[in-house]
Amino acid sequence: MKERNSLTTYLIVVISGFYLTASYYPNILHTSLPLQQELFLIKDAYFPDGQLHGVNQGEYWRLITVALTHGSFTHLLFNMLALFQLGNIIENIYGKTKYVVILLGSLVTASFASYLFNPSVQPAVGASGMIFGLFAALLITGRKNGIEYKNVVGVIVVNLLITFLVPNIDWHAHVGGLIGGAIFTTLVRGFNGPQKRLRYI
Repeated sequence: MKERNSLTTYLIVVISGFYLTASYYPNILHTSLPLQQELFLIKDAYFPDGQLHGVNQGEYWRLITVALTHGSFTHLLFNMLALFQLGNIIENIYGKTKYVVILLGSLVTASFASYLFNPSVQPAVGASGMIFGLFAALLITGRKNGIEYKNVVGVIVVNLLITFLVPNIDWHAHVGGLIGGAIFTTLVRGFNGPQKRLRYI
């Protein structure tokens, strides 16, 4: 699969596009809130429009759209670099459908961990939780699938260091993403078992 035609590449374009739009055209939706405030993850808080917003108010899309928001260009750059390197590997091994299951599963569990353990009024932004799910997928998949770790180990180390050394990092989401990535990678790997056995019956 050519990387320029991969789902990972399209996802990077979409996420980067949302960041640029939120930065330069924040009122593009013509709602009472800027685009980033419509998308980031938050449990329950009053926003500048005077209204109560958050997941507790039924804004469940925030569990997913948090991945479309980033705090800075550097934040976006590190995440997209990690997504490009890790995502293409996992996508090539499992195919698009199972790759989407791993990504979404990791994202939801990361967001849920952030929702459960962060203060009610603290917003969260970024695709890091989803990307940490890919770290778990990489470790579970292992060398027997032809993974060359030397190309991605630097990115993994940098992201792990950032998680625990840089202030204001939502490590709850990172841990939740790791757990979700491990769970959903194990599940999609299990789907291959019955198919292989049936071929020999």
